[in-house]
Amino acid sequence: MVVPRLTTLLNNSLTVSQAKQIHAQILINGLNNHLAPLLVRQITLSTSTHSRIVAQAQYLKLILYQLQNPDAFSWGCTIRFFSQHGQFKEAFSLYVQMHRLGLCPTTFAVSSALRACARIECRIGGVLVHGQVHKYGYCSCVYVQTALVDLYSKLCDMVTAQKVFDEMLVKNVVSWNSILSGYLKSGNLAEAQRVFDEIPKKDVISWNSMVLGYARVGNLDQACSFFQQIPEKNTASWNSMISGYVDCGDIESARSFFEAMPQRNNVSWITMIAGYSKCGDVESAQKLFDQMGEKDLLSFNAMISCYAQNSQPKEAIELFNQMLEPNVNVQPDGLTLASVTSACSQLGDFKFGPLVESYMNKFGIELDDHLATALVDLYAKCGSIDKAYELFRGLRKRDLIAYSAMILGCGINGKAFDAIKLFEEMINSHICPNLVTYTGMLTAYNHVGLVEEGYQCFNSMEDHGLVPSADHYGIMVDLLGRAGQLEEAYGLIRTMPLQPHAGVWGALLLACRLHNNVELGEIAAQHCFELEPDTTGYCSLLANIYASVKRWDDAKRLRKVVGERGFTKIPGCSWMESI
Repeated sequence: MVVPRLTTLLNNSLTVSQAKQIHAQILINGLNNHLAPLLVRQITLSTSTHSRIVAQAQYLKLILYQLQNPDAFSWGCTIRFFSQHGQFKEAFSLYVQMHRLGLCPTTFAVSSALRACARIECRIGGVLVHGQVHKYGYCSCVYVQTALVDLYSKLCDMVTAQKVFDEMLVKNVVSWNSILSGYLKSGNLAEAQRVFDEIPKKDVISWNSMVLGYARVGNLDQACSFFQQIPEKNTASWNSMISGYVDCGDIESARSFFEAMPQRNNVSWITMIAGYSKCGDVESAQKLFDQMGEKDLLSFNAMISCYAQNSQPKEAIELFNQMLEPNVNVQPDGLTLASVTSACSQLGDFKFGPLVESYMNKFGIELDDHLATALVDLYAKCGSIDKAYELFRGLRKRDLIAYSAMILGCGINGKAFDAIKLFEEMINSHICPNLVTYTGMLTAYNHVGLVEEGYQCFNSMEDHGLVPSADHYGIMVDLLGRAGQLEEAYGLIRTMPLQPHAGVWGALLLACRLHNNVELGEIAAQHCFELEPDTTGYCSLLANIYASVKRWDDAKRLRKVVGERGFTKIPGCSWMESI
């Protein structure tokens, strides 16, 4: 009686709580080996929210590890579950463990492992699984072969992808779409067009791939032509066009497609929010976010990222706190924490760094390179340079953003020679610097007063196709001014190809105060007064210059202005705020 009753229950969708109750009955009645595979299967088939998926994943692993007689079916179902829900590293790790147990993997375990390797671009893992495809005789399985085509396509190894594709005895539309996607990803539109023309029966994904492929390379006319020819457009068709216009910076055309959509999904809204974020229109992004119905994790991530990327860190943190409230209860992921960490970095709020670890433990979030880089930036800017270095050295792949964050951190914290060493390491790794990198380098030279080296660094920006911003000029003026080269600093300002802001003139005024240069101090102060008339701190600086040369009446006059209007601090260096 117990077995039929439990079997019936195992044919229904289960919550984790229900699964635990059934599991308890299975264990009590000594039916673990008989019914555990069915329990695993049913848990993997049950529809869940994001928070339930995390709980399901943890519970599935618990069941697997407690099986006295591990079976390929249970392990295969679990691997497929992890792969289907984006936990690709864990999926591949489970596949490796399954192999070590000596179990013969099922075809869906193999295809799921290949899918995981494709998503994390793990070539070595993918090639090893490919070898097992031959070992276990799965070369005729269309699902496994299609997964192989998808793997090599995502690795941009189109020679191998095409070879596997040509060897397939049976091809379905997914196989064709995989090879098509590979050529589009590698930018080979001619081959993509050839494959598209040869597809015996195109589906909407085939058409959407072509739309997205041409949109990615900026050929929106051709993308639009394909879009208009799609027999039955779906939401993804419209989203492809919106994404294309967003990537090209044409937010108005993107909005027109968005408004014309017969039906929108969260991707539509998120793509538009990201588009407005990219062009700095936070207000429009906020309006769209507020208009959304049910907001999921990706929606919150898009808006938090928008705030963080557009210098509104307080709003980013407020929204993060809002998503954690019991009535909202959206569980954050690594991307959420990375954006909030970036916001805290802008505020110089060191306290959030240790909090990240507690959030990671609470929500089961892995420290990936993206989140680690955000923490490098936070710790470096807040003065904890050793902690930043520890995280930086632990990165699997050090990219431009990671190097720039570390170089800037060294620059801010006066570790000029560390910054120089990192810059050389970055160049030797064939990573081209950007404006933030040079901000860090110039800051480093400024901290230790290396004028000639700073000038060489400043001039080398042109070698990398970079045009110095007013902020970079401001650092150079500060460097020259502190070294007493006031005329050279003033001359540099006069040769600027763009309008100097108050930060540039303020740097010269500070240098004039340091070296008691009245003539240039008056010129610099006049420009500061015009650009920031409400900041009385400039009056105070000029008054101090007058006092240093005993021009007491002028000093008294300016101090009276400060007394009447109240003292207003000179804003922190604008080149720092822009990072």
